[in-house]
Amino acid sequence: MEEMEEELKCPVCGSFYREPIILPCSHNLCQACARNILVQTPDSESPQSRRASGSAVSDYDYLDLDKMSLYSEADSGYGSYGGFASAPTTPCQKSPNGVRVFPPTAPPPPAALAPPPPPRNACLTCPQCHRSLVLDERGLRGFPRNRLLEGVIDRYQQGRAAALRCQLCEKAPKEAAVMCEQCDVFYCDPCRLRCHPPRGPLAKHRLVPPAQGRVSRRLSPRKISTCTDHELENHSMYCVQCKSPVCYQCLEEGKHSSHEVKALGAMWKLHKSQLSQALNGLSDRAKEAKEFLVQLRNMVQQIQENSVEFEACLVAQCDALIDALNRRKAQLLSRVNKEHEHKLKVVRDQISHCTVKLRQTTGLMEYCLEVIKENDPSGFLQISDALIRRVHLTEDQWGKGTLTPRMTTDFDLNLDNAPLLQSIHQLDFVQMKVSSPVPAPPILQLEECCTHNNSATLSWKQPPLSTVQVEGYILELDDGNGGQFREVYVGKETMCTVDGLHFNSTYSARVKAFNKTGVSPYSKTLVLQTSEVAWFSFDPGSAHADIIFSNDNLTVTCNSYDDRVVLGKTGFSKGLHYWELSIDRYDNHPDPAFGVARIDVLKDAMLGKDDKAWAMYVDNNRSWFMHNNSHTNRTEGGITKGATVGVLLDLTRRTLTFSINEDQQGPVAFENLEGLFFPAVSLNRNVQVTLHTGLPVPEFYTSRSAMP
Repeated sequence: MEEMEEELKCPVCGSFYREPIILPCSHNLCQACARNILVQTPDSESPQSRRASGSAVSDYDYLDLDKMSLYSEADSGYGSYGGFASAPTTPCQKSPNGVRVFPPTAPPPPAALAPPPPPRNACLTCPQCHRSLVLDERGLRGFPRNRLLEGVIDRYQQGRAAALRCQLCEKAPKEAAVMCEQCDVFYCDPCRLRCHPPRGPLAKHRLVPPAQGRVSRRLSPRKISTCTDHELENHSMYCVQCKSPVCYQCLEEGKHSSHEVKALGAMWKLHKSQLSQALNGLSDRAKEAKEFLVQLRNMVQQIQENSVEFEACLVAQCDALIDALNRRKAQLLSRVNKEHEHKLKVVRDQISHCTVKLRQTTGLMEYCLEVIKENDPSGFLQISDALIRRVHLTEDQWGKGTLTPRMTTDFDLNLDNAPLLQSIHQLDFVQMKVSSPVPAPPILQLEECCTHNNSATLSWKQPPLSTVQVEGYILELDDGNGGQFREVYVGKETMCTVDGLHFNSTYSARVKAFNKTGVSPYSKTLVLQTSEVAWFSFDPGSAHADIIFSNDNLTVTCNSYDDRVVLGKTGFSKGLHYWELSIDRYDNHPDPAFGVARIDVLKDAMLGKDDKAWAMYVDNNRSWFMHNNSHTNRTEGGITKGATVGVLLDLTRRTLTFSINEDQQGPVAFENLEGLFFPAVSLNRNVQVTLHTGLPVPEFYTSRSAMP
């Protein structure tokens, strides 16, 4: 049970969670700690302004974006994820658990006083995954309470039966003297006088001995989890799309009214079963790890015994050669000792690494078992998905090679004592066992390395005369701006294509080889230049099923009278990009729409009907800008057959501009765009368009950029 304690402590204060809340990233925080690390943001970062700019999406959108490549336009290390915004530049500090957190903007209020409301525009950064969230008008009340975790902590503390300690002491907590039943806090005498004076509103609070307070805590009925949107309603169903418990009001009038829901009890049992099955595999891994640790500890003893035996044999042989061997003997002993220390260091390092990983695995298993014991379905379902993912991830970490010794126990050093005394100065070990020398640096094959659009293909090989065994290669790229190198490929292949790089950027690439002995030096660095403009086509994989493709996926139409959406294959999050769409067919006055969208935009509605698209829709006389079903800036000038619609996405200025037949339509259509955007079109069967890419920036925008 001791390994589970890390799961029960707040990453900010380092103490057991008190009134824990669940963040959208599935991590927990004490409610007081969350209030302390709130950071006030400027008005431009408020939820209202972010919704107006079109960058606000679901709190869970980052789960999909995280599946992108490390070097994709979506995830270059600087983007924001939907409802998350970059936190203000604030110096970080470390919590007692070693996690970096933002300091509070003001001193925390006394525990007995009512907490002040959060700032008008507040940003909360998770201290574990560092994702930032702009709070809405509900503030911290918008996060569900993790009552299941509170129950596990209560059982854990009762099982330890430790002396009750003050909950407000900053360093070493003193033994509690009283407990306030209204505040539900244990105080030592100094903290009680400082934080809970017997005057004012606190004079009416009832202070009881700590033991009595513990009993009253234990006997108090467990609160039933309520809906965060409707605080007077209990959870009754489970939303499959949002993966969270909901109440009946959410189904009738809230945001879950059109979502698929299932019975709370059935989903509770299903997730418990999934977590139990995941724990079975992790339990097997933990058992293997324990056996492996025993094997490693036995290897230490065996290495020490073999070392002593080998040293004794070597000393006997050297003494037999009398004075002529004495000088050489010292050198040989030194080599043996180095081999001895090297083997011990490798094995001990592996023991230390495996011990830490096993302790973490055991702690997670115990915590999950305690969670399964809970009878609160909604509380369980709030954290079950995250726990299942953690269990699978931990099981994968015990993968192939983790439970294999990195060093053998034998000292294969054979001494040849046959040479004559006059050859004593050439005395050496005839064989020293080495698994394999370190590989030579690979050679990048320049004739096979190339770039296409925003992807790069690299090929390498080992030197022709190298006979050293190679187990794999590590390919590294920088960020395209001369920054640090990061791994983009690890494996046995000697060719790799990296997609999703920035356009018009210069990347540096290097590769190194590795085997059981070690890692080779890096190859020579190769500089690669990506395309200045984007060449792409429509993407059949993400389009609606009614979309019809032709002309190598550059021409699209639809077989339905309803509007259907199709996206481009390439996404953008940086730079200046321009493409055009020519109108090949335009019958019966349809209303096609052109613009950009997120990857998860609705595919069965007109572009711009939801908050995932920014578009201009046109008829034969007028055009409108539309986002989140809101129409703005109607302009004169429509389209007919043969017209050309231009879309200009400037992510340096974060703007979107449209043109028809090279005439700009109104002012800048949308501003404050941030994140990953895909070219997008919505149309029906009365319209056919052809995509044209790789185009230069139009003159009307170039001349405007040149103006002071």
